[in-house]
Amino acid sequence: MIRAATVADVPVILSFIRDLAAFEREPGAVHTTEAMLAEALFGVSPAAEAIIAQDDGAAIGFALYFHNFSTWTGRRGLYLEDLYVTPAARGGGVGKALLTHLARIAVDRDCARLEWSVLDWNMEAIGFYQSIGAVGMDEWTVQRLTGDALRRLVDPDH
Repeated sequence: MIRAATVADVPVILSFIRDLAAFEREPGAVHTTEAMLAEALFGVSPAAEAIIAQDDGAAIGFALYFHNFSTWTGRRGLYLEDLYVTPAARGGGVGKALLTHLARIAVDRDCARLEWSVLDWNMEAIGFYQSIGAVGMDEWTVQRLTGDALRRLVDPDH
């Protein structure tokens, strides 16, 4: 079963985020707290949404997503930030069910696309994504400003 996350799911979502970070070889990179996540998902101006995959009432996976916008299509899209399925539930169609649910949301909201990033070494995920028709955007690379570099752009003397 796939359902919209509620504020009661925040602890398990944060646990899944930490598990995902460990899988992605960045276990110390998560600085999010339950309070920050609750505000981001359920606050006055939510920044993102999440869905939960359940089996017999137990959470076995989640997806966290938000809207982006394409100036070329003139329409919103859905950006999948995180997709995680517990190791015990992998291979049982949970990831596909989560992506299918997100695709339904995207279609219902008249989004032009559903997109996400995947680590280039995660060949199992890449193979799965290709099997459902996803196309890698090989000509594009992600660029990011964080920390001191971000602050220096605002204030070069920083």
